[in-house]
Amino acid sequence: MTTTTTLFLLCDLQNKFQSVIHEYDHVVATTNKMLQLAKLFGIPVVVTTQNTRALGPIDPDVDLASLGTLHRQTIDKTLFSMLIPEVQALIAKLGTTTIVLMGIESHICILQTALELIKKSGVSEVYVVADAISSCNAFEVPVALDAMRHAGVKVLTSESIGFLLMRDASLHTFKEFSRIIRESKATTKAAGEALF
Repeated sequence: MTTTTTLFLLCDLQNKFQSVIHEYDHVVATTNKMLQLAKLFGIPVVVTTQNTRALGPIDPDVDLASLGTLHRQTIDKTLFSMLIPEVQALIAKLGTTTIVLMGIESHICILQTALELIKKSGVSEVYVVADAISSCNAFEVPVALDAMRHAGVKVLTSESIGFLLMRDASLHTFKEFSRIIRESKATTKAAGEALF
């Protein structure tokens, strides 16, 4: 995984879902950790919303503002998969070879996006951040993750993906990376315990 050809996709993390998604607040916390890593490594982030007219905007607790121009676009959709023409165009324009996927719901939008990315996007690697996805029903998550693994998606935790992106402790970004990992240790542990 290289930082120069990686793209983070954030799917439908809208405030309207807060009361119905299993351990929603942990998904938001892990997502914010991933956004800190995106900023550190200069990784662009593309966001989708599902039918904002009915479901509202991205949760304001998701810290997209901190990304500046790395937040490439938020695109509304009605399709469950994120792989709509606008997202496909951004993947191609950015020269993306690796996708890191997070958001909701694991068994619907995340699953359909991951499967389509594997089949038809032209990217070489698709990762799902296991501690940054969830569903209304907790039992849906492991079933969806299992289906994605069988299709060739790499399912890892936020910390594993972070270290894959960091790669080398001698790099100048390691001090800031270590701070992010250290400061998110409690929320990472809580998310892991709640979601798995």
